[in-house]
Amino acid sequence: MHIHFLDPYRPRGSLVHQLDPRVKLVCTLAFILTAALTPDGAWPVYILLFSIILAIEVLSELGVGFVLKRALLAFPFVLAALPVIFTLQGPTLLQLPLGPWTLTATVSGVERFLSIALKSWISVQAAIVLAASTTFPDLLMAMRAVGVPRLLVAIFGLMWRYLFVLADEALRLLRARAARSGASHQPGFRTGGSLAWRGRVAGGMAGSLFLRAFERSDRIYMAMLSRGYDGEVRAEPLPGMSAVNRLILIISLLFFAVMLVFGYLFWA
Repeated sequence: MHIHFLDPYRPRGSLVHQLDPRVKLVCTLAFILTAALTPDGAWPVYILLFSIILAIEVLSELGVGFVLKRALLAFPFVLAALPVIFTLQGPTLLQLPLGPWTLTATVSGVERFLSIALKSWISVQAAIVLAASTTFPDLLMAMRAVGVPRLLVAIFGLMWRYLFVLADEALRLLRARAARSGASHQPGFRTGGSLAWRGRVAGGMAGSLFLRAFERSDRIYMAMLSRGYDGEVRAEPLPGMSAVNRLILIISLLFFAVMLVFGYLFWA
């Protein structure tokens, strides 16, 4: 079963790929925190953050289009912040009649919404670069290095690995459905029944997937116990961080701190 599409990692020989995973994790979290804490309307800071992430995308050799295309997934979730346009107090920008109600869009609300959208879009790009330039075992190692509890790291690791098991079961069900469907090469001929029938079949497949995944998870857990699993995933000792990686980490954190202070001094 080829389910490699679940793994976002893209092997390259770039400088970003060669960085210590601890440095990449901490710098990504600091970048996202800086974007989240930057005051609304601090457009120069947003432009600078966007320029930084674009430069990193070029250095990572992942391709700007690759990252931007996947970052578009953040926009549907940004729509949850749409009500702030009409609920935040401020100078009136426009009024939209909606039956017996009138929605009043304010300048402050539009500024807040655009700020949230830009922050989310930039932050998602940083997360995509981190995931695409770092293998998942290295990410788990970096989490342990920065003090994330062992149990939480173990849950992340098992959840990630079990996603592939779940995808494998789903592909088995789809292959079984295709094997039991009479395909025809006649133009305009559709296999299967009505929309309601297809909905019942899809519901049955979802239920079957849940039961099969649950049973398989029990078998996997019993296999882990038989091999000595006691609730903790062992790993090799963490290697020391080189001087170059330490320098990059310190400079990056100082730079993000300066940007955050700059944003609060002029736009807060």
